[in-house]
Amino acid sequence: MNDAASQAYRAIQALEYRYARLLDDDRLEEWPDLFVERGIYKVIPRENCQRQPQLAILFCDSRAMMMDRVRSLREANVYNLHYPRHVVSNIEILSATDGVFEVAACYTVYQTDLEGQTRLFSVGQYRDVITDDGGTLRFREKIAICDTFNIPNLLAIPL
Repeated sequence: MNDAASQAYRAIQALEYRYARLLDDDRLEEWPDLFVERGIYKVIPRENCQRQPQLAILFCDSRAMMMDRVRSLREANVYNLHYPRHVVSNIEILSATDGVFEVAACYTVYQTDLEGQTRLFSVGQYRDVITDDGGTLRFREKIAICDTFNIPNLLAIPL
């Protein structure tokens, strides 16, 4: 891997890890800033990936829609309070063209409830399109493809 490719990989890895850290630290208001203005965020069960249309269980098609989602979580929605923990691994750049990167990564999300019980919540992969947005790498698309499509509780925070 040459120096430019290595530098791009480290920047993409940092973006993926920052995404997980913001969610785990309950800094949801900062989450939309990781996306371009018209960024797309989807959660799709793996079984729906082969179907047309690909039916998402969560879909946002702009930063404004993501901010509305966060606002509703803070002010309106009732869900089980928990502490999430995202584990992101196997980050791979699938293609790179003119500063646009297609990236795949594995994710695992655990939840610990207020009684201290931890359980596996979701496992799957991210399929991302990452682009340079004014000198900052941001997600143009982040698609979480769930292997565990039968989510046991409300999908409150992003995967």
